[in-house]
Amino acid sequence: MSQTILLAAGGTGGHLFPATALAQELTRRGFAVELATDERAEQYGTDFPARAVYRIPSATVAGKSPGALWKTFSTLGKGYFRARRLLEMVQPHVVVGFGGYPTLPPLLAARSLAIPTVLHEQNAVMGRANRLLSRFADAIALSFDTTKHLRRSAEKRAVVTGNPVRDAVVAFRDQDYAAPEAAGRLLLLVFGGSQGARFFTEMIPQALTQLPSPLRWRLSVVQQARPEDVAEVREAFRGAEITAHVAPFFQDLPERIAGSHLIISRAGASTVAELTAIGRPAILVPLPHAIDNDQLENARRLEDNGGGWCLHQSSITPEGLAARLEELLGNPDVLVKAAANSKAMGNVYAVNRLADLVADLAGPNGV
Repeated sequence: MSQTILLAAGGTGGHLFPATALAQELTRRGFAVELATDERAEQYGTDFPARAVYRIPSATVAGKSPGALWKTFSTLGKGYFRARRLLEMVQPHVVVGFGGYPTLPPLLAARSLAIPTVLHEQNAVMGRANRLLSRFADAIALSFDTTKHLRRSAEKRAVVTGNPVRDAVVAFRDQDYAAPEAAGRLLLLVFGGSQGARFFTEMIPQALTQLPSPLRWRLSVVQQARPEDVAEVREAFRGAEITAHVAPFFQDLPERIAGSHLIISRAGASTVAELTAIGRPAILVPLPHAIDNDQLENARRLEDNGGGWCLHQSSITPEGLAARLEELLGNPDVLVKAAANSKAMGNVYAVNRLADLVADLAGPNGV
């Protein structure tokens, strides 16, 4: 009989994508995988590779007023009791958390039932929920050699595995980067992750409109936009005579990354992991005002290794971004070098290391 592993992940791509990668690898090893998440996961479709998917009530601390705190902790409390009933029903051998407040109820419930737990931290800065949970997790998997805010008491239980990437991403690892050809099409991919796409909605069309006509006419742009912004972005590109495909979400994003000459995106941990696994140059614009500046740290790692460029949102202007794009798209050698440096950072073995960690905690029985 297969052992069961319960994955707990918040319903954003940054948490769900590495959870997907681990689910795929554990399934290959003969484990039964189930997922506990929140309602936000619906935007990524229903094809998560799990035997069952459960929705657990959760909330993020969004304010410090007594009313806001009461609402948050009340929801988390409901989530805890529902998660405890779920664990008693599923009886998992290990519970693996991927960060975010939606992981609190399942991991706390696992602790109360003496079920082994693993935490995975995707970012170079440990998130607040993971900092709390790291007090008692049996093992902590890190994506970077140096992780800010890792508790000293947790260091002995921490191991660097890297950030797992999905099979759909690894499939393009061997596709070489194709430099832009003189007078050929220039393929630009823009996506904002689950947060912050509005800035790109406003900035990217303005910047591209200011490119010289010969360069602008060569562009083929693929851009993610919020559903309410899609029509606006399409019209802006149409007015600028730029070929563009605009949509709220791309199921085939790994393929689009692989086919791009340059990417402009936020700097979420999973985004950086997928860019480097495939090996593509990117302009990263970290989400500003983040509590822990985790995206800024992620972007700096890529820039320091020569795989891309980190731009602060507050300093970006349409004119400045247009000048940077003209410089990069007009210098294929620079893009080729950045693509190679990006690929050198890629870690496609992280999922194996994380699966090994989970399997060791699960023990030898049942598989």
